[in-house]
Amino acid sequence: MSTLEIQDLSKTKKGQIILHPLNVCLDKGEFVAIIGPSGSGKSTLLRIIAGLEEASSGVIRINGKSVSALSPAKRDIAMVFQDYALYPHMSVFDNIAYSLKMRKYPKDDIKISVEYVAERLGLTKYLLQKPESLSGGQKQRVAMGRALVRTPSLYLFDEPLSNLDVALRLQLRLEIKQLHKSAQITSLYVTHDQIEAMTLASRIIILNHGRIEQFATPRQIYLKPANVFVGSFMGLHPMNLFSGNISLRDKTIRLRQQFTISLPQLEKDIPDNEKVIVGIRPEEVKVLYDDKSPGLNVQEVLVDEMGTDLLIRVQCEATKDIYTVRQSVKEKFNKSIKKIAFDSFYGHLFLASTGERIGGFHEKI
Repeated sequence: MSTLEIQDLSKTKKGQIILHPLNVCLDKGEFVAIIGPSGSGKSTLLRIIAGLEEASSGVIRINGKSVSALSPAKRDIAMVFQDYALYPHMSVFDNIAYSLKMRKYPKDDIKISVEYVAERLGLTKYLLQKPESLSGGQKQRVAMGRALVRTPSLYLFDEPLSNLDVALRLQLRLEIKQLHKSAQITSLYVTHDQIEAMTLASRIIILNHGRIEQFATPRQIYLKPANVFVGSFMGLHPMNLFSGNISLRDKTIRLRQQFTISLPQLEKDIPDNEKVIVGIRPEEVKVLYDDKSPGLNVQEVLVDEMGTDLLIRVQCEATKDIYTVRQSVKEKFNKSIKKIAFDSFYGHLFLASTGERIGGFHEKI
């Protein structure tokens, strides 16, 4: 098991900042996911760590020793790309075994290691075939096998499951988790898939425009997002955002939607009448069917049936903003929605000027 330390790492291309100075430390055996919008610098960061691109500044250390000046081959890193990059003239067995052969492992050890990984990835019956006879999903599994057959200091995964169908993605996600549990090799995993990030990683780095917005556990990120971007980005469905002003005297927030809610617990001191944003996740919003209950007047716009859940989109009568409600199909529902309501206890409070979190839902996490 190895530690990874990234200190003041930055990247600039043709005058454009790709990565602002980053500082990250991974503990021995830790599995960390990197997630963010397209163009946020996820793959660039991974390629710099692997030695495939040069950083503009900063230091990369593995087990306390700088590897910044070392070639990729000397960093003892195994990387899985989104592109398969297989040798077409080699069999599946030889593709998986290639790195072990280059390191002159004994033939018997190579055979045992390749067959073990092939069995875990469902590739045993394809070991003698060439890549041209394989499907895209099978090729991706071979590419993964080529990395997993080794025991390097560090694994780097660059969206390894993005080309697979849903069923196979679920299966390989489980295999990756089990393999990491048994091998305990420090890993960095780039993905666009929030479910992959939340289920695989012990901690998640959220990148946006080359900056780290938050680096925390999945639970911390979901329950205490650092800012509006994190709160809106992480979650199966976008967080509902309500603008308003704080009244410290009344301990309320007056929303722009002509609705008042109680003030959640504050984490920082702010002036009275400060402009804020209240974030409420769709699963914490309830639909109401009568005019007498307190709530926000809305009109139903669209309903998406998603198997176990309904995704209900409503429009605020006062502002014409669209909000989302997620509820179980087992709950009462009809299209005569009058209002929506939520408990501010489940809200997240952000400063409108900076997007920074200043309070909200609290739990020991």
